[in-house]
Amino acid sequence: MIHIIQKPTDTPDDNSTGMVAAELMRLGASWRYLDLERIDPFAGDLRGELIWVCGMRQDPASFELLNILAMDNRVVNAPDAIATCASKARTTGLLLKAGVATPDTLFTSSLPAAESFIERHGTVVYKPLYGYDGNGIFPLTSPEDLPAPPFYLQEYIENDRDFRVFVIDGKAVGAIERRSDGFAHNIHQGGAGRAVPVSVAMAAIAGAAARAIGIDYCGVDLLMHEGGFTVLEVNGTPNWHCMDVPIPRLLARYLVEQEKIRCDR
Repeated sequence: MIHIIQKPTDTPDDNSTGMVAAELMRLGASWRYLDLERIDPFAGDLRGELIWVCGMRQDPASFELLNILAMDNRVVNAPDAIATCASKARTTGLLLKAGVATPDTLFTSSLPAAESFIERHGTVVYKPLYGYDGNGIFPLTSPEDLPAPPFYLQEYIENDRDFRVFVIDGKAVGAIERRSDGFAHNIHQGGAGRAVPVSVAMAAIAGAAARAIGIDYCGVDLLMHEGGFTVLEVNGTPNWHCMDVPIPRLLARYLVEQEKIRCDR
């Protein structure tokens, strides 16, 4: 049995969970929806099961419930991987440790350190430590424009586009190019996306980023830089807007494969 935790932001017109559930039905897989709010995690009702987290509320209760469930169940994506992706600082640390290209980054509570970083780069990008959909991200050139600490700052890399690469089990399976007239190219910030082929270079760095995080599937955001690509961030509950590959079908197949592995153990 595959247990599915629905994405809280699903709508009738954009139902990521429903798309994958429909593919599971086509495959004849056994599945059901799981409501985190109605679970007693200490009762032991769920043991040795496969749980797919299409999305989760960004609150401590949901995260801790998943952490407890992951003690006795196979959770995709694992709560630790989702939490890592939610933390830009932790993501950067793992990317650097694995030798994956990412923009020069500073994470600090020190205003003098932030001032020095801005002086060195001229223009930097401020990002909330925890954020999603491109909210709260903006370029700045003066320390006077900094919000309250801590500061997560990256060098500004001028680009007229970025890329979202969808990775499943370490393999890049689809990509889109995102463009906008402004600074942010994220679709939720007004960017327009179109499907593009996954180049060898895109596949290599996106796969390396996913392995560095230790995640089943993800969306890896890339910028072109110095003749190659650099990783901006990794999304642990990614959308697949504008992709022309059947992501829901591929995700459903992956879940069925993982369920078979679980049952065979």
